[in-house]
Amino acid sequence: MWQWQTWSELPYLTCDLLADWQHGFFTRQFSPRNPHEITPVLSATASTHRLKQVHGNVVLTPTEIASTTELEVETGYALADGVMTEQPQQAVWVASADCNPILIANRHTGNVCAVHAGWRGTSLNIATVAVKKLLAQGGSLADIVVAIGPAIDGTVYQVTTQTGLEVCRPIALKPFSGDSEADLASVQSMANSPLLPDEQAGRVRLDVRRVNQLQLEQLGVDPNQISIAPHCTYQEPEYFFSYRREKLKKIQWSGIVS
Repeated sequence: MWQWQTWSELPYLTCDLLADWQHGFFTRQFSPRNPHEITPVLSATASTHRLKQVHGNVVLTPTEIASTTELEVETGYALADGVMTEQPQQAVWVASADCNPILIANRHTGNVCAVHAGWRGTSLNIATVAVKKLLAQGGSLADIVVAIGPAIDGTVYQVTTQTGLEVCRPIALKPFSGDSEADLASVQSMANSPLLPDEQAGRVRLDVRRVNQLQLEQLGVDPNQISIAPHCTYQEPEYFFSYRREKLKKIQWSGIVS
């Protein structure tokens, strides 16, 4: 389902679900290139669209980016965490280190969306926000395909119990009671739960990728239309930057062309 590709001997990943679109989850080897420099790897003619990511759940189109007044002062980039195409040959990009880069495509319209989903954006259902916005252009849930790229694996991502429950709240089997121990037990009783035990009191291990997958499945996306990359940014320093590992603000880019 996932394949290594190379450009000028530099490695990047692609997902078979997105075979009809030029796309890539690029590695640290492409640093310090920015999206404008990487877009030609995918398409020589595509325009480039990116954001200033803020850990929210706002998804913008290029038209909305051009008209918004919510901009980062230093760069002029729009403040959002998802960018969605409206026309052919638009390349959309998100940056990540340990957060989830998610590329979504609509087989009916050909349009695509790039999403940055850290734990905060995931708790705000950004992936389902993006899918609903894509479907507003046409098509049905059966037309949606999703690739969740390299991110920190749940087995090594330690968070507070409170954070873990906040992220998992949108997929809880039943409304949370306010009793953290009971709520934790409820989530951990789920099949293939995204909350894993931790030896330290008040801590759990959180699989953010799994939470995004479950949110999409609860929306109605078939599991066969979703694929998670079998790569961990924290455990594979030869390919990926990881803020949790290095404590440095270095990122890799993921992008797709409509």
